[in-house]
Order: sequence, then structure tokens, then C-alpha cells
Amino acid sequence: MALRIEDYALVGDGRSAALIGRDGSVDWLCWPRFDAPACFAALLGTPGHGHWRIAPADPHGRAERRYRPGTLVLETTHETEAGRVRVTDYMPVNDGLHLIRLVEGLSGSVAMRMDFVVRYDYGSAVPWVSRNEHDDLRAIVGPHKLVLRTRAPLHGVGRSTVSEFTIEEGRSLAFVLSYGPSHEDDPAPIEPRRELRRTTETWLAWSGRCQGGTPWDEILSRSLLTLKALIYAPTGGIVAAPTTSLPEQIGGVRNWDYRYCWLRDSTFTLLALMDAGYLDEARAWRDWLLRAVAGSPEQAHILYGLAGERLLPEIELDWLPGYENSKPVRIGNAASQQFQLDVYGEIFDALFQAQERGLEGDETGVRVGLALLEHLEKVWQEPDEGIWEVRGGRRHFVHSKVMAWVAFDRAIRYYEKHSRDDAHHATVSRWRAVRAAIHREVCEKGFDPGLNSFVQSYGSPDLDASLLLMAHVGFLPQDDPRVVGTVEAIGRHLMRDGFILRYDTEDQTTDGLPAGEGAFLPCSFWYADNLIRLGRCAEARVIIERLLGVCNDVGLLAEEYDPVEERQVGNFPQAFSHVALVNTILNFSRAVGPAKERAGSQDAAHSS
Repeated sequence: MALRIEDYALVGDGRSAALIGRDGSVDWLCWPRFDAPACFAALLGTPGHGHWRIAPADPHGRAERRYRPGTLVLETTHETEAGRVRVTDYMPVNDGLHLIRLVEGLSGSVAMRMDFVVRYDYGSAVPWVSRNEHDDLRAIVGPHKLVLRTRAPLHGVGRSTVSEFTIEEGRSLAFVLSYGPSHEDDPAPIEPRRELRRTTETWLAWSGRCQGGTPWDEILSRSLLTLKALIYAPTGGIVAAPTTSLPEQIGGVRNWDYRYCWLRDSTFTLLALMDAGYLDEARAWRDWLLRAVAGSPEQAHILYGLAGERLLPEIELDWLPGYENSKPVRIGNAASQQFQLDVYGEIFDALFQAQERGLEGDETGVRVGLALLEHLEKVWQEPDEGIWEVRGGRRHFVHSKVMAWVAFDRAIRYYEKHSRDDAHHATVSRWRAVRAAIHREVCEKGFDPGLNSFVQSYGSPDLDASLLLMAHVGFLPQDDPRVVGTVEAIGRHLMRDGFILRYDTEDQTTDGLPAGEGAFLPCSFWYADNLIRLGRCAEARVIIERLLGVCNDVGLLAEEYDPVEERQVGNFPQAFSHVALVNTILNFSRAVGPAKERAGSQDAAHSS
């Protein structure tokens, strides 16, 4: 059985990423892209579904691990009665070809064992294993080829490869696993220590640009490094997570493929990158966004592939038992076909915020935006599936309507500031009328006076943590009594053991799925953001410290946290969780943080 989710660490290279357990086992790796078929899939099954473990032969030792400060180079130190040994794991940055594991003796003489089981296509395809002319191990299956180079002795055991060796103090041994297409020559050998120096220097140069000055600079830098690791370098797209089907509730069915790029994360991600000093990554994300949504506006999706792919059919892999028997295991994501109004607001807000911070757009982006807004004028009154991608039917979600308002608001503000073209005057006047109509409808149909709170959807008595974003996006001022009442109602009814749920999945299962999930971590950060802007900073700091305490020993967060079982759940590490962490730390530490920047100084009554 796989380890607890928080017992994994991530190494990556800007094209794919590996999850490595505290026990020294690589239990998840998709090559050559984040969304490629996994060659190590033990995370969702058994060791027989593919893993690569290097650890002391003595199972009774203990392990401690850390990232080299400012890098994504992982060091795991194993201590046994016979001595201490360190395994350093890293992937050369922007390479996409190599995973290197360097074993070094620190003291004594430690017997080690390597188990190497390759199973492509998510644990289902057994490769043909042979040796090349240099005696390197070669594993081929279909279009994929892996080459393992090492000076350690290797021998076959069943359908696996094993190495048993001893590491003495001052000695080292490298294992280099390289990927290549099966029809091409083997990947060229590399020098492990040279690549270690280059990889370390590259990460240090990047993390050294972080604009901190907060009470939590170390975890801020770690979250930004994690976010950088989830950027697919060739396109600038950011995967929500490098994993699929890690459950939102252990044993449950809320198991989704998150190796894609969600539009709902757009503005939060852009602000986190820009406000921390990473304009190149922010620009690449903005450009990816424009390319992804280009095309017929009625065909805009809520999520896309790494290069903007739209066809992401959802398939269940019945040969995998799932993480701790949480079935089904899914690849692809049917939510890509859903209709969500909020994505239009995210697109326009991201483009507007980028423009305000000096990331100049171009005429193509303007034309794409005009086409999307023309379509939104026709459809904003329709029900949708909402930010949480419910599978229980469309409704008039309040957050979706608010984000439709955001789309028109940002377009109006853009043209008022940047356009001198009188031809747009009539169009902007029409947008103002639509913006006012949406604002009026939400305030009339989306607010429950008895609860003194906005609600999840029109006519519903249910609360939803997405309502915490109303002031963030400038729909109403933070101190508006209706906003304050909503924050207080969510704190009373959706908080469990100090964490905020997205919505109540126990008493209501209107999302079309069985009850039960963990607390969605970004929602707790949003709650803290509201407290900060209401001047309740002492309360906010308590929540922030609690959330930071959920991070694992190397600073990583999953999508959700189960406060009862006290463990992380959901796909891991989760970009949205780390983006929310970055933004909340900056909101707390700066007079004008991302939330205040996003809302702007406008008076909502005036803008409606």
C-alpha cells in the first residue's frame, strides 16, 4: 500500500514530476509530460504497478528529508545501526529526460537495496528489458524507452530489476534514469554531479528573486518553488497537480485527474506570481490563457491540456485498485465539457490585472476578449455547473453570476482607461447596463435576509465558500454588511475543526456525488483573507498558522485536509493550495496585498 499522501515529496524539471516517498520509493512518474501515461504507478496500486525504491536493506532504520534550501533538490538521510547514508534526488531543470538518484555514504558501512519495476500505461504494460552495447539497462514498451545507467550490479528477479550493494563512508554511487522515444537512439549519458551543480544553481537563481519580507518567507519560497515546478515550461500552462485520482475522501469516489490547467485559477495564479516578483512566469501563463481560449467563444472550456488541448475524455482504469482502495481511478476529466460562467470573469480579470501591472497585451487578445464578452451577453442568465464542477445538474450559482459581473466590469474599466476609440462607446454603454443588471439580480436573488448571507444559488438556503471571494473581486466592499454577514455565516456553518469546507457535503449532496470530503484548503485561506481586510488580523494569523501547520515536513500541500483523520487528501501537491497560501501571506504582510489589488479602489455601488 502507498504511504500517506503527506509522506511524499516532489522533484520536477518543468515538464514532468516524480513523487518520492519517505521510504525512498518513486511511486509516481509520468514521462515525458505531466499528463503522459505513468511508468511508476504504485501510488494508485501496488509496487507491482511500477516503482523505483532505493533504501537501506535494514527496514528498521529511520529517515529524515529536506529540500536543499531554495531548490527542488531532495535529500533523504537514512540512519541505521550500521551507519548513515544520503540519497539525493533531482531532475535537471527544463530537460524532461532524466531522474537522478545519488547515493552517498555519510558514516559506517550501509547495505543498500534497489528495486526497479517499470510498468507503463499506468501499471498495465510490462516492458521488454535488455542491455545495450554499454551494458546499460534498457526497458522498452510501445513508443516509450527508459535507460538505467549505474555502476551498481543489477540482476533480474521475476519481472523486476534488483541491485544489492554496500555504501561506505565517503563513497558514492549514482543511478541515472533517462527517457526517450523507443524509435530513437538511447538518450545520451550525463554526468550526475555536474547536473546536480547546474540544477542547484538554476533553482537558487530562481528562488533568490522572491520578493518576501513576510513572517513566513521560507514557506512562501517553498510554495513558489512548487508552483514553478508545476509550470509546463514549453507552453507556460500550470497543472493543477501532477497526480490523478488521489481521493478527496479515503475510500470515496471523488477521485479526479488534475494534470490539466484550470481557468478558475487564472487570476489568483497571476497575482501570486507577479506580486512575488516572477513576471516572466506570469506573462507565460497569461499568454497560455489567451491561446487556450482562442476560437469560437461558445466552445470555451473550464480546463485545458498543457498545450491547450480540449479533448480530455474521462476513462476509468479498472486494473488499478486506487489509493487506499479509493475507486475509481480516472484519467482525463469530463468536467472539461461543463459550462461554467465563472471562467469568463477569470479570463477578463487575469487579462486586466496583467495589463495593470505592465504586461502589455496585443490586438489579438483584445479581439478574443470582445468575442468572449459578446457571447457572455447572451448566456449570463443561464444556469451553470459552477466553480466546483457539480455533477448534479445546473443551477444559478451566485459565485458564477458574480464572476460574470467581473467580466463586464473589467472590460469596462479597461476600455475607460486604455481605449480612445469612439466606436466602442455604444458597446461600453451596453456593457454597463448588463453589469448593473447582474449586480441587481445577485443582490435580489442571491442574498438571504434570514441568514444575513449570500447563498450558494438562487433560492437555496445553502452556503458556499466561493462567496468569500465577493469582496476580493470588488463586487461589494469588504465592509458591506452583506459581505460581513456572509463571512460570519460561513465561519459558523462551514468551519470544521478550524478549517473551511467548500460547502456541506454531509447534509446536502446536490453536487451529484456521495457525501463526504475533506476541507478544501484554499477556502480556509480565503476566509483568512476576509478577516485580514476586516482588520481582524490576530484571528487571521491563528488560521494562517494552523494552515501552515498542515504542510508536510518539506512544505507541500494537497488539495484538501481531513481534520478528523488529521491527514492530507486529494491530489498532491496542489497548485491552487500553494497559490492561496502565497496570496494570503502577502495579504497579511503588505498594506496592499493581492486581494486588495484585485478588488481595486472602486465603489461597487458606483460600478454597478
